[in-house]
This record gives sequence, C-alpha cells and structure tokens, in this order.
Amino acid sequence: MSEDAAPEVAPEAAPAGRAWTTPAGVKLGPVDQIADPGARNYVLQIGDKRFHGFVVRRGEAVFGYVDRCPHAGLPLAQVLDRYLTDDGSLIACSWHGALFEPETGVSVGGPCVGARLSPWPVRVEEGRVVTA
Repeated sequence: MSEDAAPEVAPEAAPAGRAWTTPAGVKLGPVDQIADPGARNYVLQIGDKRFHGFVVRRGEAVFGYVDRCPHAGLPLAQVLDRYLTDDGSLIACSWHGALFEPETGVSVGGPCVGARLSPWPVRVEEGRVVTA
C-alpha cells in the first residue's frame, strides 16, 4: 500500500495531505503518560504529509491504530484522546457509535461490525512508546 492512498477508499474520498504509515523507530513518548487503560492521539509530520494515529494502553501492552473509522472515514474521537468507552474496555467512534476491541481493532458493535481499524505498529522500548 502506498503512503499516498488511503486503505479501501476511493481516490476522490481520500483526504489530501495524509500519510497512512510511519517509519520505524519514531519515539512517541513515555508509556506512563498514557492512562491505564487509556489512549493518546499522535500526529506526525511525514515529509509533506501528516499521519494521524492513536495508541491504546493496557498495562504494559500498547496497541496502535490509524485514526480513521472504517465506517465513514472520520477520525474516531471528537474530543482529544477520548478513544475509549467510559469503562475503558473498548475503542469507540464518537461519530456513529462503532465499537472496537483494543487488542485487535475488530469492530464488535455499531454500524461496521466485523470491520477492522488499520493497525499502526508500535511497541514499548525502555519505557517509551516507539513506532515499530
């Protein structure tokens, strides 16, 4: 998949200036700055494009996703860093109520059951979240 094309989106619907992948080794920040459970938004400048993603924390495990709902192509959170349900158990799209498992990105409720968030490879390295 090229960095210029959005996954499964017609070219006329793809947002201009978006990157869909990031290089490995980018240090995002300390893992302890993400609540447990919690999530945090990251926007990275990749050349002349911007990558929008978020990281969900569960204990020492982190799961990264491109910030784009497979249902309507919108970012999931209308409020910065508000990606999880109130109890922290699922990722929630604030626009149409789609619900996703944090560990897999698979939708388990709402308008796109069975669809999947696009993964963003991340890991914890020496206490910091880093792109993989």
